[in-house]
Amino acid sequence: MAEQVAIPIEKEQNVVPSTNGHHAASIRYHEQPGSMIHPSTIQLEHRKFANPAPLGLCAFALTTFVLSAVNMHARGVTAPNIAVPLAFGYGGLVQLLAGMWEMAVGNTFGATALSSYGGFWIAYGLLLSPGFNILNTETGPYKANPSDTGSVVGFFLTGWFIFTTLLLLCTLKSTVMFFLLFFTLDLAFLFLACENYAANLGALEAKNALQITGGLFGMLAAFLAWYNALAGIQDSSNSFFQVPVFPLPWSDKAKADRAAKSAAHTA
Repeated sequence: MAEQVAIPIEKEQNVVPSTNGHHAASIRYHEQPGSMIHPSTIQLEHRKFANPAPLGLCAFALTTFVLSAVNMHARGVTAPNIAVPLAFGYGGLVQLLAGMWEMAVGNTFGATALSSYGGFWIAYGLLLSPGFNILNTETGPYKANPSDTGSVVGFFLTGWFIFTTLLLLCTLKSTVMFFLLFFTLDLAFLFLACENYAANLGALEAKNALQITGGLFGMLAAFLAWYNALAGIQDSSNSFFQVPVFPLPWSDKAKADRAAKSAAHTA
């Protein structure tokens, strides 16, 4: 696929009612592939709110980056406690707010994804917080059978693997970079869930290998989230270039581009 720089294009168009919540009206907008949390969303030129997707993606990316570094045992660090303040403050609260703002601008996919992952980080922060005593094997609810903590955390992560798979299916008509974000995140949840199941079985070598692999895919997801966020932040007013997001060949954007090129050649 030829690499192209996505440039915002301004145009007039009548927009019919859709599931994304846009009403029929003649509006002026510009499209930035990858700038929204769902590529089909129209970015309004004169809207009440700014695009909340890059904020949510950045909150997700930084928190995931830090936890993934721990999961990869970077510099010998294995305790995930450093992720707790980020899970509550940035990956949790800020991402949840970004999801609510996505709801305000009528983006169902963005509202669902960002709000849910914001909730994930808050829940994960609660799991790791000593005050809630959830995973304490000496005084917590699983003290009678400490190995059960591996299974219950595995259940927790398996649920998020299933949810992320559902979102992944909704990116099949978007862009390569957006699809890869959810693909790598899905694999991260899968490997980390399996890591906890391995811990429950006492397979320590398998546990460590699965944790590092899950951390690797989490790290890839973090950088892909930052990449997609950058695509949404950049425009002609603040950047000399636009990072490419590569629309998938069967996406509406790619079809429109091919139709425009065909019309230009026949003109």
